Amino acid sequence: MLAACGKPATQPAQPPAPAVGYVTVREQAVTLTNELPGRTSAYETSQVRPQVNGIVEARLFTEGDMVRQGQPLYRIDASPYQAQVANARAALARAKAAIASSAALARRYGELVKINAISKQDYENSQTSAAQAQADVAAQQAALRTAQIDLGRTTVRAPIAGRIGRSVYTTGALVTAAQTDPLATIQRLDPIYVDIQQSSADLLKLRQQILAGQVARDGNARVKLLLEDGTTFGPEGTLRFADVTVDPTTGTQVIRALFPNPNGLLLPGMYVRAQLVEGTQARAMLVPQRAVSRDERGNATVMVVGPDNKVAPRSLQTNRTIGDNWLVTGGLRPGDRVIVEGGMNLRPGMPVQPSPWNPNAQPAAPAQAQPQAQGK
Repeated sequence: MLAACGKPATQPAQPPAPAVGYVTVREQAVTLTNELPGRTSAYETSQVRPQVNGIVEARLFTEGDMVRQGQPLYRIDASPYQAQVANARAALARAKAAIASSAALARRYGELVKINAISKQDYENSQTSAAQAQADVAAQQAALRTAQIDLGRTTVRAPIAGRIGRSVYTTGALVTAAQTDPLATIQRLDPIYVDIQQSSADLLKLRQQILAGQVARDGNARVKLLLEDGTTFGPEGTLRFADVTVDPTTGTQVIRALFPNPNGLLLPGMYVRAQLVEGTQARAMLVPQRAVSRDERGNATVMVVGPDNKVAPRSLQTNRTIGDNWLVTGGLRPGDRVIVEGGMNLRPGMPVQPSPWNPNAQPAAPAQAQPQAQGK
C-alpha cells in the first residue's frame, strides 16, 4: 500500500509569554496630607459703635482705608457734654467751699465742747457735717470725671488697627449709645485665620493611628492654601487649634490655621482648600493607581508576578491616595512585584516576561505578524 502523499501536519507554535512591567513594593516613609475645605475669617473684628447720644457732625476717615488704633473716626455734637462738664466743675467748686466752712465749724465746736460751752450732740453733728462735705467733694469729682469721659466719647476712635469698611451712618445722622447697628466695622487682615472643616471620623482615625505609633505627628504642622481659582497661596500657615466639639448636624470639627497676609490678598469669607500635613508614616507601602483595579464587589485588586514568573491576584486594603499612588495597608508584602503595565487579559497562573517598569518610557508598539511562506 502506497504511503499517502503530502507534508506531515505541524503543531501550532505556542505564543510567547506576554511582557509586563512591574514595580517592587517596598516600605518607605510617607508624609500624610489631606485637602479640606475652609473659609477665611479676620484675625480681629471690631464693630465701631457710639457710646453717647448725639448728631454726627463729621466722618473723619476714608472708607476702605487702613486705620490705626485710637485714630478719630467720627465727631458727634459735643455741646451738651461740654455743658455737663461745666456744670460738674461748678458743683465741685461748691462742694469744696462747703467743706472749708464745715471743717472750720467742727474745729470751733471741738474747743467749745471741752469747756462744756455746747452740748456733745452739737459737736457730733458738726463732725458729721464735715464728713458729709468731704464725701460731697468726692462725689462731685466723680461726676466731673464722668462728664469728661462722655465729652471725650463724642470723638469716636478706632478700637483696633485694621481696614475699615463702609460707613453705615452719614453726617447729620442721630446716633445713640444703645443702638444695634454699628457705625462701621474694622477688620485686621494680617495675619488672617482659615477655619477648616474636617470629618470627625477621619480625625478619630488619625488620632488612633498616632496613639498606636503608626503615624508620627508634627508638632508645628504647616498648611498650604489653594485659592478659588486653583492657584496656590504663597505663604504657608500653621495650625493653631482644633475645636473641642463636633458639629452634630455635619459631623465635622473645626481646625483653625493662621496665615500671613501682607498684601491683603485673602479677604474674610473666601472659600479656600487647605492642604494639611497630618503626620508621617514611617513604614508605608505605595502602589501606582494604574496598577489597581476593582472586582465585581468593588474591592481593590492587583496582579503580582509570583514564583516561576506566573501571575497571581491579590486583594488590597487601601484607605487613601498619595499623589498618583494608593497607600496600601494590607494585602501586599515588601518585595512583591506588582504588575503596572501589560496587565490586560492576564489570568491567574499565566506565565509572563517581567521587567521593571519605567514610567518615563514610551509604550512599545505591538509587533506585526509576519506572513508565512507558502509551500510549493
